[in-house]
Amino acid sequence: MKEEIFLDGQLCAIIIGADYDESGIQFLTPPNLSQQLASMSYPAGKVISAHTHNSVPREVTYTQETLFIRKGRLRVDLYTQDHEYRLSRVLGPGDVILLISGGHGFEVLEGLNMVEVKQGPYAGIVDKSPIQSKLPPTLNFN
Repeated sequence: MKEEIFLDGQLCAIIIGADYDESGIQFLTPPNLSQQLASMSYPAGKVISAHTHNSVPREVTYTQETLFIRKGRLRVDLYTQDHEYRLSRVLGPGDVILLISGGHGFEVLEGLNMVEVKQGPYAGIVDKSPIQSKLPPTLNFN
């Protein structure tokens, strides 16, 4: 399963379910994003040539983060850039989400271990704008 989530016509997130398994290399993000996400699935014996990476200047305007859920369950709440709640998804072990634009919040539903990858270094308070809006009271994800 691969889900692209658009809010107000803008790509907000990409979710890769634990069961996603397309052969070869699948680039899952458009080339204009500063965080690239790809899935690689190869048979035993496949050789990926040894290599280094060259120094290539890149400009990062917005932080994008990728979460890898290792265990537990996490509810991800997605907001527009104007801090308006739109939707939620529940992720479990093996699921991956790339948060691209808009806002997000989280609630741990079951004891969680996840790995986060994003551009660094973390700049502290200037990196984030808090969202004051609350989830609609009718939502229950437990």
